[in-house]
Amino acid sequence: MDRKELGIYVHIPFCVRKCAYCDFLSFPSDDRTQRLYFQALNEEIASFPHAGEYEAVSVYFGGGTPSLPDPAQISKTMDQIRRTFVLQKDAEATIECNPGTLDQSRLEAYRAAGFNRLSIGLQSADNGLLRTLGRIHTFEMFREEFQAARDAGFGNINVDLMYGLPGQSVEAFEKTLGAVRSLAPEHISAYSLIIEEGTPFWERYHEDDLAKRRGEKPLFLPDEDAEDAMEQRLKQTLRKIGFYRYEISNYARPGRESRHNTGYWIRREYAGFGLGASGQIGKARYRNTSDLEAYLKNPGIREEETILTVRDEIAETMILGLRMTKGVDLVRFEEQFGIRAQDMFAEEIGQFVRSGLLEISGSFLRLTERGFDVSNLVMCSFVNDTEGQP
Repeated sequence: MDRKELGIYVHIPFCVRKCAYCDFLSFPSDDRTQRLYFQALNEEIASFPHAGEYEAVSVYFGGGTPSLPDPAQISKTMDQIRRTFVLQKDAEATIECNPGTLDQSRLEAYRAAGFNRLSIGLQSADNGLLRTLGRIHTFEMFREEFQAARDAGFGNINVDLMYGLPGQSVEAFEKTLGAVRSLAPEHISAYSLIIEEGTPFWERYHEDDLAKRRGEKPLFLPDEDAEDAMEQRLKQTLRKIGFYRYEISNYARPGRESRHNTGYWIRREYAGFGLGASGQIGKARYRNTSDLEAYLKNPGIREEETILTVRDEIAETMILGLRMTKGVDLVRFEEQFGIRAQDMFAEEIGQFVRSGLLEISGSFLRLTERGFDVSNLVMCSFVNDTEGQP
């Protein structure tokens, strides 16, 4: 039986406390709530329909802080995944971890449970900036726990970084890059700070009067030139040490690209389990409820379900494909939709190729180095031109 490839995402919403910039579905909780949650989570996984039709190529535990709950609960959920799904022999299994929640016994438990990749959220090596962000750790704690992960046998580790932080200078970001470089991770995800509505940062940045009444200092973000300089330093530094940029915000040593995240960009089907988790099976996309009480009563209850149209699929194929440096696979596009992208988007592709923002390399349409700097502009043009598709 030929099984279809599948990515599996498991959401663990618990954290010690919310960071000042975080708009993810996460919150502090007690042991009882966590125990009930994992019971519901395992029920949801066990009830997944048609599991035998799929082979899971990746499993990703995200949050929140998956490294916060009892690792025995994480192990039980991994066991349930293996009972429900066929896992590819070399499936990538990642767990997100926050410094300040790790120790040797936890890391060894994750290895025993079958995890072969860690994603550790450092964000910055500057302890002052970490305090501003509301992180619970110092850089020294991160460094010790990174080494503990190596000692536990993890040979594939991602480090999350952020730049464009309040009060951050280009020189401070360079120091962070140097500190991370000395640890030699296999993968780095680097994002510029976005002030999201509903976060403490939003109030301090957009509602100065309210922030002042609370006795909070206003946020001073680096200007556009400084943020651009940080991104250039990032690319230059990582290129020198053997990393390559394979997606807008992701850099890896050859062969260490995230298989799970790549699945989203090539539109591989994925199953999402847990509070607020999203999935896409066939043309059906869903999002679980964000209401904890409702989820505990009825694991997997949907908050939203959508059937994707051809227009949706075409737009996503172009947008997500152009996020990768490899670009959109034009042969695959034609096989899937029965029309050449070069014909469907002749005007847009021609315009951006002439302006040096897009190029065709072999069978791929991709952004140029200049194109990545204005990627949103390019991508939006393909969304607008799908109007009128069924």
